[in-house]
Amino acid sequence: MKVKVQTWGNSLGLRIPKAYATELGVRPGSEMEVNLEAGTLLARPAAAIDLNALLAEITAENQHAECDWGAASGVETW
Repeated sequence: MKVKVQTWGNSLGLRIPKAYATELGVRPGSEMEVNLEAGTLLARPAAAIDLNALLAEITAENQHAECDWGAASGVETW
C-alpha cells in the first residue's frame, strides 16, 4: 500500500491505514519504535515496560553497594 509523506511541524509523517492500525492495536497516543535497517524504515508498536519483570531481574550480584558522598552540605536532611 502506498502512502504519502506529509510535513508535520519540522518533521515528516506517514499516516497508518486503519486496517494496519487495527491489526497492530495502534491508537492515537500509542508509542512506536522506529528504526533504520539496511536502508528500510521499520515501525512497530513499542514493547510495554513491565515493572515487575524489571524488578525480578535484580539480584544480589547486580546490585551496587551504597555510595559515600561525603558529609552533608547545605540544608539536606540525612
